[in-house]
Amino acid sequence: MAHDEQVAPKLDTGVPHTARIWNYLLGGKDNFAVDRAVGDQILVGQPALAENARLSRAFLVRAVRYLAGEAGVRQFLDIGTGLPTANNTHEVAQSVAPQSRIVYVDNDPLVLAHARALLTSKPEGRTNYVDANLYDTELVLREAAHTLDFSEPVAVLFMGVLGHVEDDSVAMGIVRKAMDAVPSGSYLAVYDGTDSSPEVVEAARLWNQSAALPYHLRSAERLAQFFEGLELVEPGLVSVTKWRPEGDPKEIDQYCAVGRKP
Repeated sequence: MAHDEQVAPKLDTGVPHTARIWNYLLGGKDNFAVDRAVGDQILVGQPALAENARLSRAFLVRAVRYLAGEAGVRQFLDIGTGLPTANNTHEVAQSVAPQSRIVYVDNDPLVLAHARALLTSKPEGRTNYVDANLYDTELVLREAAHTLDFSEPVAVLFMGVLGHVEDDSVAMGIVRKAMDAVPSGSYLAVYDGTDSSPEVVEAARLWNQSAALPYHLRSAERLAQFFEGLELVEPGLVSVTKWRPEGDPKEIDQYCAVGRKP
């Protein structure tokens, strides 16, 4: 269902919420005391998590800038967008190519309540918001087709959301349905947490104790499966800080890749 057909829901500020906790870790202001309490509890076990959240967001910015610039993509499907923050996908893409079209997808009532902040398109382009569950890929694609032309290349983004899908085969099915719907020359961009350190595993455990939507870490090898049949853009599957970095930052336990559909 398109954003303009929806009514923003009433917010429950007494229950911690995944999107608001992540917003807090990113340094945002769309969160409440209960969310900050959970975020602080997680930071006790993983003090670097807030920095890692920002570094992961920085990968999104670099990836979208690459896709809109060097790769020449003009359409973006951002599935599981989360709360609006600085440097949203449409802002980055349209700063490079004002005619870019962006569709955001989420089924979180809180995100829906803030969705208007995602719809401030450049006049040459267009943005839209679809209220849909990423499991219902057919609905996502059908609604996105009102804004995007699926006969032309599309960049499909899953930024930090596939970890919410526990079963690898289900997550793979979601990705494949999305990529089957877009033509040659389209791209897939993904980042997610990996189980490469005990500290991150413990942080995920604490998160899952309090957050409404559990998060499941994967190994880098399991993340690589999402890119089967695609041509990985250099430097391949790496820590988010190592993907076309600006400077020489440390490696963190969030891995990413961008792949092109041949």
